[in-house]
Amino acid sequence: MAIVLEDMLQTIKDRQWALADIDWDAPGAEMITDEQRPKLKAFMADLVWIENVGARGFAALAKKAPNDTLAEIYRYFHAEEQKHANAELALMQRWGMLEAGEVPEPNVNIRLAIEWLDKFSDHMSLSVLGTVIPMLEVALDGALLKFLLEEVDDPICHATFKKINADESRHLAVDFYALDLIGQARMRKLLIESVGSVLHPGVIIGALMYIPLLNKMRDNIVDMGLKEERLYEAMSRFKKNGERGKGTRLMTYQVLKRHAGWVIDRNSSYHLLADFMVKATDHYPRRLLRPQPTWSKELTYETVA
Repeated sequence: MAIVLEDMLQTIKDRQWALADIDWDAPGAEMITDEQRPKLKAFMADLVWIENVGARGFAALAKKAPNDTLAEIYRYFHAEEQKHANAELALMQRWGMLEAGEVPEPNVNIRLAIEWLDKFSDHMSLSVLGTVIPMLEVALDGALLKFLLEEVDDPICHATFKKINADESRHLAVDFYALDLIGQARMRKLLIESVGSVLHPGVIIGALMYIPLLNKMRDNIVDMGLKEERLYEAMSRFKKNGERGKGTRLMTYQVLKRHAGWVIDRNSSYHLLADFMVKATDHYPRRLLRPQPTWSKELTYETVA
């Protein structure tokens, strides 16, 4: 957590990369087997959209950052998450999983997350966004990327995710730095924000969206033949890293830490509720979903920056 924001910002600028830096036509695509392809396609489609959701979260954080340097870092992170989504889409195209110009449809859980972000994220407090984003990065993005590399032998996949993982490590370093920074505010301010968060309808709706989203990702990992315990190991990092700073003073951190404990404990009755919510969202009427916002339609596998 002991980072210098100005140095981090310069590192981020120095280590930018583009899709054009990767040879998408290099040998190795044939290493994806016909047996792998259907489940890998669904897995990759979810990953593409999770990156897009993360991008929108950083865009909201940039508007609430307590200083200009952190705001600029968040703007870079916003662009990087979009680039990660595009790179993963390019891998799907390389593996013959998409028709020309096709963009995979997000599942219902992710569509609900997109709707929530579009409607509420710009109105959420810094303490809420600054706690939720690192949890999502640790539990979903970071875990899924790690698992993917164990299942795919294509060297271009590994080269791509080497770049993505380097970006993500900087995201996490800043996430937990910011969590510590937010937690250093005066207790009176933290209490006022905590009460406001509890009463905010967006927080309640967000919880109803987040619980099945997380368990749906667990189901996808299991479908890939991976052990769900690996996701739980990744989630434990949220508590381990968060405990090192003042972020522990935030009510949102304490709530998410408690929730992570329930998720990790497979014997907890919490899973009865979460699994039921996953099944319920599987039957959520598509006609009730709002049109996807413009920011969620900017994906492309073309070699753009």
